[in-house]
Amino acid sequence: MLKINKSLKKFQALSREIKECKKCKLSETRSHALVGEGDLPAKLIMVAQAPGYNEDSAGRMFVGPSGKKLDELLNHADISREEIFMTNILRCMLPKYRKPKMDEIETCTPYLDEEIELIDPEVISTLGFFAANYIFKKYGIENQLDFPNTCGRIFSVNDKKIISLRHPTALIHDDSSWEIMSNNFRKLKKY
Repeated sequence: MLKINKSLKKFQALSREIKECKKCKLSETRSHALVGEGDLPAKLIMVAQAPGYNEDSAGRMFVGPSGKKLDELLNHADISREEIFMTNILRCMLPKYRKPKMDEIETCTPYLDEEIELIDPEVISTLGFFAANYIFKKYGIENQLDFPNTCGRIFSVNDKKIISLRHPTALIHDDSSWEIMSNNFRKLKKY
């Protein structure tokens, strides 16, 4: 219990730091810097790229159209949002939904690293290429990343399982990959 309380205090301090962050220019155009949200401690962390417009406006993870698709995928896999932790590699919305720049990733990912350390999940699931690229490099398996061909494959590193998944946004305009994506999400439940 003492470890959980200590981690919770550290997590609360980290959350305050993220909300006040002004380390890069993205802070000038955001409404909210998003902190991760969900169960503490969690066996599963889902890592996405960055908040979208709806998430930036609400200050919460996955509340827009991609959030609805994520909920469908999680429900189909019999996973509740309440039992996972969701976060991003970047905490601020990217202008015009552009790709993240390397310096932005380098500036922001220490927050993600600290969340992972505090939560110590058994499974890290990435949503989309940039999240997969960062996590695969962090855990020394970057030579295995062949996105999207690695989606759904499980990689064991030390005491963690890592699985890359396509981002739920892929289903918004074309649901032809629903079957593959939902099968990949069901793999999360096993771990």
